[in-house]
Amino acid sequence: MTVSRRRVLAVKIHCPIAPETLTALLSGDQQALERDATAAAILGIIRADNPLGDFGLYHGVCEISLGWESFTPSPQAKPTLGSADTRSLSPTAILTTYAPTDADIEPALSALIAAHPWEVPVIELAETHLLVR
Repeated sequence: MTVSRRRVLAVKIHCPIAPETLTALLSGDQQALERDATAAAILGIIRADNPLGDFGLYHGVCEISLGWESFTPSPQAKPTLGSADTRSLSPTAILTTYAPTDADIEPALSALIAAHPWEVPVIELAETHLLVR
């Protein structure tokens, strides 16, 4: 079998979720993210008519990982969760999707930033390769 590589841009979004959403997901409730306001908004952007998650035969593709973000807001911060000088732990879904490196994803990135509730959203971009049959 011949394997080739396709250059893509990986977009990894650290999305805060409600503690109840994390609990529901960990107990097997696969629809919990759809009920979480922030996650649903970000998933909606990934699933919209844009290059994010477009694999040709499949659309809106993203990987979902669960975890927690740890942070300590500075006195000047206006955190969505927690308070200044106090370490906080936020339940988080990490949504990773991909787009062709030559695609115009700026409108989708702007939408992600607008939908993200954190004062400093954590959205990573990295060029990578996907294997293709």
